[in-house]
Amino acid sequence: MKQSPCPPITDADWPEGIAELREGFAGRLNVYRTMAHHPALLNAWAPLRQHVVKDNALGPELTEVVILRAGFRLGSAYEWAHHVSRALALGFSEARIDAIRGKPEAIDGVDGLIVNAVDALLDAHLLASDQEEALAEALGREAVIDLIAMVGFYSVLGYLLKTYNTPIDEAIQTEVRSNPGLFSLTPPPV
Repeated sequence: MKQSPCPPITDADWPEGIAELREGFAGRLNVYRTMAHHPALLNAWAPLRQHVVKDNALGPELTEVVILRAGFRLGSAYEWAHHVSRALALGFSEARIDAIRGKPEAIDGVDGLIVNAVDALLDAHLLASDQEEALAEALGREAVIDLIAMVGFYSVLGYLLKTYNTPIDEAIQTEVRSNPGLFSLTPPPV
């Protein structure tokens, strides 16, 4: 495999202009250490990340449903593995995680609405009016707008991660080794 032109930046090589970000969220994950090759982008990314990932109207559990489906559909092993770990920490069952990477028509309730919305955004680049209406009724309009933004946000991350072959962080790799089937991008057998 060819060496990445943008491997995760080490502490020793971290750009001085964004030193404060290394001590926060950006220094903890390889995705942001890769993004640190463009300090201005990482600096601008920080407040958007705070809203999209932490302060959105979906809440932590539904946020993970969106991110898991987006990571799966984008084929981003990094995002899938990291967010399987987060979902498990939030109490998701393996069956729920398997459903999110499975066939959308087999998922009921709010998870099904979200999975189908992520697929629509990635495939048709919009939500049909009836789909948006059902989501707004179930989640609220701000949550729908946050969902749309989240899919865009994680698409950018997926493109970056895959282009630069960013390695999964070591702590998550340990989890992957303990349950490779759950952390695999391969859908479960039907």
